[in-house]
Amino acid sequence: MKSVIYAKTNKTIHRIGFGAWQLNNPLWGSMSEDEGIQLVQTAIASGINFFDTAPGYGNGMSETILGIAIQGRREQVVINTKLGHLADGTSDFSVESLESQILASLKRMQITYLDSAILHNPSHDILSGKTAHFQQLNQLKQKGLIRAYGVSIDTYEELMTVLNHVKVDVIEILFNVFFQGPAQGFQLAKEKGVSLVAKVPLDSGWLTGKYNQDSIFTGIRNRWSKDVIKRRADLIEDVKQITQQNNLIGPAIGFILSFPEITAVIPGIQSLDQLKTFVEGDFTISETVKQKLITLYQQKIQSNSLPW
Repeated sequence: MKSVIYAKTNKTIHRIGFGAWQLNNPLWGSMSEDEGIQLVQTAIASGINFFDTAPGYGNGMSETILGIAIQGRREQVVINTKLGHLADGTSDFSVESLESQILASLKRMQITYLDSAILHNPSHDILSGKTAHFQQLNQLKQKGLIRAYGVSIDTYEELMTVLNHVKVDVIEILFNVFFQGPAQGFQLAKEKGVSLVAKVPLDSGWLTGKYNQDSIFTGIRNRWSKDVIKRRADLIEDVKQITQQNNLIGPAIGFILSFPEITAVIPGIQSLDQLKTFVEGDFTISETVKQKLITLYQQKIQSNSLPW
């Protein structure tokens, strides 16, 4: 796995990271604390060293499990967590709460600093620099509680707002075969030295290729209407035709990594089998396939965006 410098720090990360939303989170099925710890430790032993978490993932359990798993391994890993949505299910985006939120995450993970802390889908006034959030985060960086800071956002418009109005070290962005809009802003992010982390790389499982129009969804995936399921299923058939593959994990992740401005991608990992797929997988695609996937987006999605 290729390594890159992360978020203007002196640490390098592998471009395949570990999305930790699933750790002991009932939204994604059953996982015990011990299973979560084993999963993280196996990931580290396999070469994955970038972990993305948040207080709201499993009501704090994602951070807690991650913290237990990295004991004695702190300098081997890079930890990114989020601010704004709390472990008790409430939200607080006030400037005054940022330090206490960071301290709470540090306590759950039993560590003394965060490699990065990012605002979790904040409002437009924050993204456009009309508040003191980033000044406060910079002070906390100088204080040594965090080494980098930024935002987690979804759209090209949000990306450009951030890049044009505030100074950040890292941006987590929704980007995959079905959500290609942000790519227009990648070059500017590179010019500003901002690390880009691609979230939801498999479109909540659709871009594995395992779902179709007859699939039944529970939990958080129950959000899609019948029309949305049918449309996604049709698009998946298009992607299979383009890639000539039924298992789409390789080309879906490869598509994202084919953009050199992307620092890392963070697939959600909830089993040892899934971990093996991301450690051993071939994530290269041809330029021809990449361009056909871009054309698919332009012709069938760009003017009629899919709901997340």
